[in-house]
Amino acid sequence: MLIHFQKYQGTGNDFIMLDNLNGQYNDLSLAQIVQMCDRRFGIGADGLIKINEHDLLDFDMDYYNSDGSKSFCGNGARCSVAFSKTIGIDALNTRFSAIDGEHSAQMNAETITLDMLAVNFVNQLDKSFVINTGSPHYIRFVENLENENIVSIGKEIRYSDPYFKEGINVNLVERITTNSIKIATYERGVEDETLSCGTGATACALVVAFSENRIGKNEIAVQVKGGNLKVDFDYLGNGSFTNIKLIGPAEFVFKGEINV
Repeated sequence: MLIHFQKYQGTGNDFIMLDNLNGQYNDLSLAQIVQMCDRRFGIGADGLIKINEHDLLDFDMDYYNSDGSKSFCGNGARCSVAFSKTIGIDALNTRFSAIDGEHSAQMNAETITLDMLAVNFVNQLDKSFVINTGSPHYIRFVENLENENIVSIGKEIRYSDPYFKEGINVNLVERITTNSIKIATYERGVEDETLSCGTGATACALVVAFSENRIGKNEIAVQVKGGNLKVDFDYLGNGSFTNIKLIGPAEFVFKGEINV
């Protein structure tokens, strides 16, 4: 199968983008997706996204991790909005479906503001937190992020009980200032550290507000290894968050074609 693709990245989280509005890639197998995402034998990416037609919304975002598994991806969603503009969709104000439900987004130059779904529960463990922002995240605060090995820590937690079967993303967070943090993320589905994770950045920002009981409007800058994101939200208390927005860039890298 000859596939025409574009490559996008959002703060270093990179994706293969496919225009599937006419259904030409409906029969793309999971094995072919894994092959395309392989960094040695394929194009190379953290994930692949098919932009599908939707009956009521502007498009459907069909996201696959590099191992073929499915989840919601915040950085991938922003890249989907930017890519959708190139295939004739009005991306200035758009509504689309994803695996976790309906989202809206606004595009201003290369900055995408993505509306995330509300979050209503945070599980506080002994010295860590678990929260779902479209994908499940385990979060632990550390004093110095540079001294931590996110890959070894991430693997240990991700493959432990009770997370082994479904998997979980693992985030280490260092506080920088009152309203800024630095994070490192090990992503399930990629099974390695990624330069950025949008749902992870969102999860970490929400947990900061939860841990400090910051009721009301919050705006937290998040430094990831691939750049900078911002998370705006309202904290209602008791682990409930609304009006969550993930804000950051989405940039075209290159385009080409591949036979799989």
